[in-house]
Amino acid sequence: MATTPVTPASLITWNLDPAHSAAEFKVKHMMISNVKGSLTGLTGVFHENHTDPTASTVEATIDVSTLNTGDAQRDGHLKSPDFFEAEKYPTMTFKSTAVKRTGEGEYAVTGDLTLHGITKPVTFAVEGPSAPGKDPWGNTRIGLSATTKINRKDFGLTWNSALETGGVLVGEDIGITLDVQFIKG
Repeated sequence: MATTPVTPASLITWNLDPAHSAAEFKVKHMMISNVKGSLTGLTGVFHENHTDPTASTVEATIDVSTLNTGDAQRDGHLKSPDFFEAEKYPTMTFKSTAVKRTGEGEYAVTGDLTLHGITKPVTFAVEGPSAPGKDPWGNTRIGLSATTKINRKDFGLTWNSALETGGVLVGEDIGITLDVQFIKG
């Protein structure tokens, strides 16, 4: 099978805009409802291949210290050695390894997620990228959304507490949603 040659005209570099991008997560609390949080301070680059989108790549980094659940005490606990160990592991990273088209404007992007010093393969369901648009300052922008689910124990985040009524305080599955904008580099 012949591959499409990559030319400079077929590659576009997009830089992640941290001011208009966020990562959100949710986890079951006390087995009754979800607690949600967000992380800001995202950085990254998307190398879009126009002639073959499956040859595109993305790399991103998130600053763990930006974690916010709306409760300072809980945020401190999540950043502590019981969970993220933010002082020892200040960032989480993602580097794509494969892109597969799953529908019109939809992709499965697989890559290596490094969290809490452990690297595991993860696949994001991606919607986008959007059509390029100009902002008021003359920059060309695109946006996309991505979702996945991970088991926190796979990344060494094992702290928990048993409940008197049965079950545990913190669920294992973490839903992750990314809503990001990129600026043409």
